[in-house]
Amino acid sequence: MQAKILKVNPYFPQEDLIKEASGVLRKGGLVAFPTETVYGIGANLLDKKAIDRLYKIKERPKNKPFTVHIAKFEALKKLRIRLSDKAEDLIHKFWPGPLTIVAFNDKKEKIGLRMPKNKIALELISRSSVPVAAPSANLSGGMPPISADDVISAMSGALDIIIDGGISEVGKESTVLDVTKYPFKILRQGAIPAEELLAGFRVLFVCTGNSCRSVMAKAMLEKFIRQSSGLSDRIKVDSAGTGTFLGIPAAENTIQVLKEEGVDVSDHKGKGITDELLKKTDMIFVMERRHRDIILNKMPAAETKVKLLKEGSDIPDPIGRSLDEYRSVLKVIKNQVENIFLELFEKESKDEDSHRCGSRRF
Repeated sequence: MQAKILKVNPYFPQEDLIKEASGVLRKGGLVAFPTETVYGIGANLLDKKAIDRLYKIKERPKNKPFTVHIAKFEALKKLRIRLSDKAEDLIHKFWPGPLTIVAFNDKKEKIGLRMPKNKIALELISRSSVPVAAPSANLSGGMPPISADDVISAMSGALDIIIDGGISEVGKESTVLDVTKYPFKILRQGAIPAEELLAGFRVLFVCTGNSCRSVMAKAMLEKFIRQSSGLSDRIKVDSAGTGTFLGIPAAENTIQVLKEEGVDVSDHKGKGITDELLKKTDMIFVMERRHRDIILNKMPAAETKVKLLKEGSDIPDPIGRSLDEYRSVLKVIKNQVENIFLELFEKESKDEDSHRCGSRRF
């Protein structure tokens, strides 16, 4: 018997279709659904028959457990998951998203966990009200599917429902990170680069166009970090603009004054602030008060981590001005960034000396 195909809008999932699919899932059926990475096959983790059936159709050995997909952080408490403070901070930065973590439960059993970003996946899991085991919708060893057509051609006869939610946005499997001990270890390379996950602290500089001031600040902090011992892998630095054009290069005068500092930013490509970027950043420095207002209007929860780079005053925008004015602005930025570097160096040194892996139970 062929699976029933449900065509679901990926942006506005139809409630009646999600209700139908979640009901089948909850009662022990197998439902293929899209995530932002690849399509998965969902089964009720609490239904032994459903899980046995999933192992059989995946041709997967029983000693290889399935990743559990959740829709809310509260589900971690029900699953009795234990996480260190560092692991908890990390998942709040990257979930929902293409990250799978391997963590301990109360019984010291390792469990793979993921909170997908895809709206259909979140609605399906949430409405089913059960933890959902969800490997990729292909035979073990096969290519992970990125569309419903891929699933239909390979596994339609083995499933109850296939949700067609279009092409997966990322099209690459999630990164798998073991957080059971520190330092964390990547078990599978995936959609999130290793350097993104393993950086201990993230700093973001924000200006208007992301072609002058924020580029200078990022370049100078990265220079200080490179000159220090052991910080390059632990601190990630980025820059963005509140009103930039995607891919805009650094201004010619920016390139010149930074060249005088021994830094090459000729390959810089501008980008704007996004919810995802703001969420995963630990400290955000803005050049003007209005940049702070724009960020807080976009994400009020970021209030505690947004600061003026120069406390108490704005740093003027040199765009369109003389090379000497760029040098003056860079001098101010360099002094402020050096203070930030010393603060970060102290913080990271303390963390390295006294990092805790004591677990927090949800």
